[in-house]
Amino acid sequence: MPPSGERAKPELYPVFLKLAGLPVVVVGGGPVAAGKLAGLLEAGARVTVVAPAICDAIRARPEVTRIERGFAASDLDGARWVVAAATPEVNREVAAAAAARGLFVNAVDDVASASAYLGAVVRRGAAVVALSTGGLAPALAGLLREALEAVLPEDLERWIDIATAARAEWKRAGTPIAERRPLLLRALDRIYRIEPRRVERRAPADAHARILEVVS
Repeated sequence: MPPSGERAKPELYPVFLKLAGLPVVVVGGGPVAAGKLAGLLEAGARVTVVAPAICDAIRARPEVTRIERGFAASDLDGARWVVAAATPEVNREVAAAAAARGLFVNAVDDVASASAYLGAVVRRGAAVVALSTGGLAPALAGLLREALEAVLPEDLERWIDIATAARAEWKRAGTPIAERRPLLLRALDRIYRIEPRRVERRAPADAHARILEVVS
């Protein structure tokens, strides 16, 4: 607990962003900035990179707009998301410009300049799990991500298909929300009772059973 009279540090509020078709600005032109592009482009963002020097990995992305000069606060006009991947000095400028425009900024490996942190991500089709340590221990977040990847079944996307179909049926039938969870658990359990051999090939031993036991 914090000392008497001292307020506890606020918790982070986790969120997933819909960036499809929206303008995103990445400040920085090196390998760190380049490493942020794939996720942004996969999300459908319209990405602009601003830096006086831009590496070949960024130049190889024809869908990215490049502005080859130093950062100016006006570069953030109209942006919806900002990534600062430059020097600490430039990152501070970016953070100030973003704050003045009501924007969140992800400052790579620069907690002081960041108002948003990206998590270590596990993807199984439409299922996305993100882990964060609040920017304090990204290496630990990576280790936890690897642990989750080992536990989550490879056919988790199939779980989503079943849950999606079930949700549509529940809405048609007017099934109360409180009754849906046990129905879903039974539906998921049935796929492994019917196809045990397939599970052995596609998922770690008993991974599905451990997860269903925990959430039931």
